[in-house]
Amino acid sequence: MEFSFTEEQLMFKEQVVKFARKEIAPRIPEFDLRAEFDFESFRKLGEFGILGIHFPEEYGGSGGDVMTACMAGEALGEAGCGGGFTLSYGAHTFLCADTIFRHGTEEQKRKYLPGLCTGEYIGCMGLTEPGAGSDVASLLTRAVKQGDTYVLNGSKIFITNGSIADVAVIYAKTNPEAGHAGISAFIVEKGTPGFTVSRDLHKMGCRNSPTSELAFDDCVIPAENLLGLEGNGFMMSMQTVEWDRSALLAPGVGGMTAAIEAACKYAQTRRQFGRPIASFQAIKRKIANQKIYLEAMRTLVYRMAWCKDQGRPVNHLEAAVSKLFVGDWSLGPSNDLLTLFGGYGYCHEYNVERGFRDGRLSPIGGGTSEIQRLLISRLM
Repeated sequence: MEFSFTEEQLMFKEQVVKFARKEIAPRIPEFDLRAEFDFESFRKLGEFGILGIHFPEEYGGSGGDVMTACMAGEALGEAGCGGGFTLSYGAHTFLCADTIFRHGTEEQKRKYLPGLCTGEYIGCMGLTEPGAGSDVASLLTRAVKQGDTYVLNGSKIFITNGSIADVAVIYAKTNPEAGHAGISAFIVEKGTPGFTVSRDLHKMGCRNSPTSELAFDDCVIPAENLLGLEGNGFMMSMQTVEWDRSALLAPGVGGMTAAIEAACKYAQTRRQFGRPIASFQAIKRKIANQKIYLEAMRTLVYRMAWCKDQGRPVNHLEAAVSKLFVGDWSLGPSNDLLTLFGGYGYCHEYNVERGFRDGRLSPIGGGTSEIQRLLISRLM
């Protein structure tokens, strides 16, 4: 197995880093502190072509591969775009738009994908409910077919982009007695009667990415908005796991790269007891451990991307290992980065504390570390 990068890919990544450092990263601290989404920066992602990298040109994309999409995400993280902004980007592109691309009808793809690729539309995916997170089969949201429509009733929670989305992929039970096989997916547009945003959640980190609770009260949608076939929703949701374990993790690779570079510079310039703190063995050990974690994380993320480009079937064991390592094992390096900066690490000046707060979501969102361990042991 080899997943080396072409010269074209490397040049593209460099261009994304330069673009993001100039146009997006300087705005991140302000929007994070205000807990607001930066619509202007998001539109710029669309203008630059980042939102549609792996979609065919006929739907407004660039026709690139998953590896290139991962490199774009890594570049955004390396440029300092933060976990919140890149979380919204990932949910929009990979959880919403990609699901429509892979399972939608030709009419659905031509209707929604061009706007999602340019950023004219913002997308979200609604799966989690107050009583159904890891246990997807316990979904309570119902979709009842009535003539040429479906009527949705229920609620969703912890939905990234929920309050700003124009297009939502929503999962609901069409056959409650069938368990996993009774789940279906639907495209629901903003403004549909009966579809409301109950509230935005105030979070510890990723504050510039809205996380919302959604409600469906006799929400009537056309039957043509069924995504794929009835009963295929669980399979569709599991395919998003591939993205959760690859492209959605790629910004973290870039963020860790930038953080380690900043830590090295700080350790060389910060002096204590008459010498740079970089000369102390305890500091060297922290930086070495961070580098080891970074290289392992990068390998796991790009292995998943390479597998997707090769057309390999979903390997849930590999996916769970990747998610668990990147999420759970990130806590140690993130803490070491914060403490390496001392008091400055606890302040906004170096943005280290924001990275620490944003990264704390990793062992929780997209499947908790406890669930990943359960999956790994079962599959073994």
